[in-house]
Amino acid sequence: MRVAGVREIGGQVEVLELPEPDGPGPGEVVIEVAAAGVGNWDDIVRAGAWNVGLRPPMALGVEVAGTVIAVGSQVADLRVGDAVLGHPLPLRHQGCWAERVVVDAGLVVVKPRGVSWETAAAFSVPALTAEQVLAESLTVAEDETLLVHGGGSTTGGLVVQLAAGRGVRVVATAGPSSAGRVARAGAAEVVDYHDSRWPDRVRELTGGVGVDAAVNAVPAGSAEAMVAVREGGRMATITGDPPAAERGISVADVYVRPDPAQLAQLCGLLAEGRLTLSVGTVLPLAEAATALERAVSGNKGGPVVLHVGTGA
Repeated sequence: MRVAGVREIGGQVEVLELPEPDGPGPGEVVIEVAAAGVGNWDDIVRAGAWNVGLRPPMALGVEVAGTVIAVGSQVADLRVGDAVLGHPLPLRHQGCWAERVVVDAGLVVVKPRGVSWETAAAFSVPALTAEQVLAESLTVAEDETLLVHGGGSTTGGLVVQLAAGRGVRVVATAGPSSAGRVARAGAAEVVDYHDSRWPDRVRELTGGVGVDAAVNAVPAGSAEAMVAVREGGRMATITGDPPAAERGISVADVYVRPDPAQLAQLCGLLAEGRLTLSVGTVLPLAEAATALERAVSGNKGGPVVLHVGTGA
């Protein structure tokens, strides 16, 4: 079958012909992939810095959306024909940039009707990351003020939406081109990160005290975001750059994990229109290398998705 991946760790992304997956074992399903998400995290897998359970030659991709075509024993909640999505780590046979994948049935959830394959493919990792930052790493309360540094990014935008939906006062950074979108997502205040004094501007919005908590979604941006946090506050970064603790501020370095229960709840919000995600670029499997380059460079306009199957 056709996949997009690497022949060796650190190698260039290319289209490969790899063996079809074996039939599903107990607790597994086979998915005909319609679309697959592409994120900067896939480059971390390519480089060998994130072990997702596979050895090369291998398909990349850790976000899948597609149709169940075979069901193993001991699977009660899924059947052939179900449309599903998920972040199915550890990967069982190949990554999600493939025509078909075998996954743990417990790690995918039913795709909401009316949600496109492309949106479904790009949703799992940023939505889970946003939820885990808010609910677990920072436990932000309704009466608090949260800074989202990088509110115009895919994950940052979902953090803004989730926090605002819970009654949290959100202050976000964004560039002029995305400021309006971030405000419509629920940010009470949007500060231009091009202003070198933007952390001071955020502090001014809190009467000079600083925000109760902050999420950094900008590569190498956590140290700046830390300046805007009050003494004894909380800081979380999703870009692998935790700053040194200071002024009694707790610091969390957040890495996403699969959580189907959380994902099902987030899909409910997506179906209800309480969460939105706009895909920026859709490319065919043959252009996976270009897709990854765009994701790593911070694709303008939204996340990058690979169109894989005929149903996409």
